[in-house]
Amino acid sequence: MKGATIWFTGLPCSGKTTIADRVYNILKEKGYRVERLDGDIIRKSPISRDLGFSKEDRRKNLERVAFIAKLLSRNDVIVLATFVSPYNDIRRDIRDIIGADRFHLIWTRCPVEVCIERDVKGMYKKALAGEIKNFTGVDDPFEEPTDPPADLILDTDKEEVEESVEKVLAFMKGRGIID
Repeated sequence: MKGATIWFTGLPCSGKTTIADRVYNILKEKGYRVERLDGDIIRKSPISRDLGFSKEDRRKNLERVAFIAKLLSRNDVIVLATFVSPYNDIRRDIRDIIGADRFHLIWTRCPVEVCIERDVKGMYKKALAGEIKNFTGVDDPFEEPTDPPADLILDTDKEEVEESVEKVLAFMKGRGIID
Protein backbone atom coordinates (compact mmCIF):
# COMPACT_ATOMS: atom_id res chain seq x y z
CA MET A 1 0.00 0.00 0.00
CA LYS A 2 1.23 3.45 -0.94
CA GLY A 3 0.35 6.46 1.19
CA ALA A 4 -1.93 9.12 -0.25
CA THR A 5 -3.72 12.28 0.74
CA ILE A 6 -7.44 12.39 0.09
CA TRP A 7 -8.25 16.11 0.29
CA PHE A 8 -11.92 16.98 0.79
CA THR A 9 -12.87 20.50 -0.30
CA GLY A 10 -16.26 22.17 -0.16
CA LEU A 11 -18.35 24.79 1.58
CA PRO A 12 -18.67 24.73 5.36
CA CYS A 13 -21.33 22.14 6.31
CA SER A 14 -21.17 20.42 2.92
CA GLY A 15 -20.37 17.04 4.49
CA LYS A 16 -16.57 16.87 4.33
CA THR A 17 -16.00 15.88 7.96
CA THR A 18 -18.98 13.52 8.21
CA ILE A 19 -17.90 11.54 5.15
CA ALA A 20 -14.18 11.53 5.99
CA ASP A 21 -14.86 10.39 9.56
CA ARG A 22 -16.88 7.40 8.28
CA VAL A 23 -14.19 6.53 5.73
CA TYR A 24 -11.56 6.83 8.48
CA ASN A 25 -13.43 4.41 10.76
CA ILE A 26 -13.86 1.86 7.97
CA LEU A 27 -10.19 2.02 6.98
CA LYS A 28 -9.04 1.85 10.61
CA GLU A 29 -11.20 -1.25 11.20
CA LYS A 30 -9.60 -2.88 8.14
CA GLY A 31 -6.13 -2.22 9.55
CA TYR A 32 -4.99 0.59 7.27
CA ARG A 33 -2.58 3.25 8.51
CA VAL A 34 -4.80 6.30 8.32
CA GLU A 35 -4.85 9.79 9.85
CA ARG A 36 -7.44 12.58 9.90
CA LEU A 37 -6.55 16.24 9.50
CA ASP A 38 -9.58 18.47 10.03
CA GLY A 39 -9.92 22.23 9.67
CA ASP A 40 -11.69 22.82 13.00
CA ILE A 41 -9.11 20.80 14.94
CA ILE A 42 -6.04 22.23 13.18
CA ARG A 43 -7.29 25.80 13.67
CA LYS A 44 -7.38 25.25 17.46
CA SER A 45 -3.95 23.58 17.56
CA PRO A 46 -0.50 25.16 17.91
CA ILE A 47 -0.05 24.54 14.17
CA SER A 48 -2.45 27.30 13.10
CA ARG A 49 -4.19 28.98 16.02
CA ASP A 50 -2.20 32.14 15.24
CA LEU A 51 -3.97 32.56 11.89
CA GLY A 52 -7.19 34.26 10.87
CA PHE A 53 -9.27 33.79 7.73
CA SER A 54 -7.80 36.28 5.27
CA LYS A 55 -6.70 34.70 1.99
CA GLU A 56 -3.06 34.90 3.08
CA ASP A 57 -3.77 33.31 6.47
CA ARG A 58 -5.79 30.57 4.77
CA ARG A 59 -2.83 29.96 2.47
CA LYS A 60 -0.41 29.67 5.41
CA ASN A 61 -2.74 27.32 7.26
CA LEU A 62 -3.21 25.06 4.26
CA GLU A 63 0.50 25.06 3.37
CA ARG A 64 1.28 23.90 6.91
CA VAL A 65 -1.32 21.16 6.69
CA ALA A 66 -0.14 20.12 3.22
CA PHE A 67 3.40 19.72 4.55
CA ILE A 68 2.15 17.46 7.36
CA ALA A 69 0.07 15.47 4.86
CA LYS A 70 3.13 15.12 2.62
CA LEU A 71 5.21 13.71 5.48
CA LEU A 72 2.52 11.26 6.47
CA SER A 73 1.64 10.08 2.97
CA ARG A 74 5.24 9.55 1.94
CA ASN A 75 5.49 7.25 4.96
CA ASP A 76 2.63 5.12 3.62
CA VAL A 77 -0.13 6.68 5.70
CA ILE A 78 -3.50 7.47 4.14
CA VAL A 79 -4.37 11.05 5.08
CA LEU A 80 -7.99 12.19 5.02
CA ALA A 81 -7.86 15.99 5.05
CA THR A 82 -11.04 18.05 5.40
CA PHE A 83 -10.58 21.75 4.70
CA VAL A 84 -12.81 24.29 2.96
CA SER A 85 -9.73 25.30 0.88
CA PRO A 86 -11.86 27.60 -1.31
CA TYR A 87 -9.36 28.83 -3.92
CA ASN A 88 -8.01 27.03 -6.99
CA ASP A 89 -4.55 28.60 -6.70
CA ILE A 90 -4.15 27.41 -3.11
CA ARG A 91 -5.43 23.90 -3.95
CA ARG A 92 -2.87 23.84 -6.76
CA ASP A 93 -0.13 24.77 -4.26
CA ILE A 94 -1.36 22.06 -1.87
CA ARG A 95 -1.11 19.50 -4.68
CA ASP A 96 2.41 20.69 -5.49
CA ILE A 97 3.51 20.43 -1.84
CA ILE A 98 2.06 16.95 -1.36
CA GLY A 99 2.95 15.74 -4.85
CA ALA A 100 0.53 15.13 -7.69
CA ASP A 101 1.01 11.36 -7.43
CA ARG A 102 -0.22 11.30 -3.80
CA PHE A 103 -2.83 14.09 -3.89
CA HIS A 104 -6.49 13.26 -4.65
CA LEU A 105 -9.11 16.01 -4.54
CA ILE A 106 -12.70 15.26 -3.58
CA TRP A 107 -15.32 18.00 -3.82
CA THR A 108 -18.31 17.75 -1.51
CA ARG A 109 -20.57 19.81 -3.76
CA CYS A 110 -23.60 21.22 -1.99
CA PRO A 111 -25.67 24.38 -2.50
CA VAL A 112 -25.06 27.08 0.10
CA GLU A 113 -28.78 27.04 1.00
CA VAL A 114 -28.50 23.39 2.08
CA CYS A 115 -25.29 24.10 3.98
CA ILE A 116 -27.06 26.91 5.86
CA GLU A 117 -29.86 24.48 6.84
CA ARG A 118 -27.29 21.94 8.10
CA ASP A 119 -25.34 24.47 10.16
CA VAL A 120 -25.75 23.36 13.78
CA LYS A 121 -23.02 25.76 15.02
CA GLY A 122 -24.78 28.87 13.68
CA MET A 123 -21.74 30.02 11.68
CA TYR A 124 -23.70 31.01 8.59
CA LYS A 125 -26.20 32.94 10.70
CA LYS A 126 -23.35 34.90 12.30
CA ALA A 127 -21.69 35.47 8.93
CA LEU A 128 -24.95 36.66 7.37
CA ALA A 129 -25.37 39.05 10.31
CA GLY A 130 -21.85 40.40 9.74
CA GLU A 131 -20.46 38.92 12.97
CA ILE A 132 -17.99 36.68 11.10
CA LYS A 133 -15.95 38.19 8.27
CA ASN A 134 -14.39 36.34 5.30
CA PHE A 135 -16.80 33.42 5.67
CA THR A 136 -16.76 31.15 2.62
CA GLY A 137 -20.11 31.06 0.89
CA VAL A 138 -21.27 34.36 2.40
CA ASP A 139 -18.74 37.18 1.92
CA ASP A 140 -15.82 35.14 0.61
CA PRO A 141 -16.03 33.00 -2.55
CA PHE A 142 -15.69 29.26 -3.02
CA GLU A 143 -14.13 28.57 -6.40
CA GLU A 144 -15.34 25.36 -8.03
CA PRO A 145 -12.34 23.05 -8.40
CA THR A 146 -11.15 23.45 -11.98
CA ASP A 147 -7.35 23.63 -11.69
CA PRO A 148 -6.72 21.15 -10.27
CA PRO A 149 -10.07 19.58 -11.07
CA ALA A 150 -11.79 17.37 -8.53
CA ASP A 151 -10.94 13.70 -8.93
CA LEU A 152 -14.33 12.84 -7.46
CA ILE A 153 -17.46 14.95 -6.93
CA LEU A 154 -19.94 14.02 -4.21
CA ASP A 155 -23.33 15.74 -4.52
CA THR A 156 -24.01 15.69 -0.80
CA ASP A 157 -27.41 17.37 -1.10
CA LYS A 158 -28.64 14.44 -3.22
CA GLU A 159 -26.69 11.46 -1.80
CA GLU A 160 -27.04 9.73 1.53
CA VAL A 161 -23.84 9.79 3.59
CA GLU A 162 -23.28 6.05 3.09
CA GLU A 163 -23.57 6.45 -0.69
CA SER A 164 -20.87 9.15 -0.63
CA VAL A 165 -18.70 6.99 1.64
CA GLU A 166 -19.01 4.06 -0.77
CA LYS A 167 -18.02 6.32 -3.68
CA VAL A 168 -14.90 7.46 -1.80
CA LEU A 169 -13.93 3.89 -0.95
CA ALA A 170 -14.49 2.77 -4.58
CA PHE A 171 -12.40 5.71 -5.79
CA MET A 172 -9.58 4.77 -3.40
CA LYS A 173 -9.75 1.16 -4.51
CA GLY A 174 -9.70 2.21 -8.17
CA ARG A 175 -6.59 4.28 -7.58
CA GLY A 176 -4.82 1.42 -5.79
CA ILE A 177 -4.77 3.25 -2.44
CA ILE A 178 -6.68 0.44 -0.72
CA ASP A 179 -7.34 -3.23 -1.57
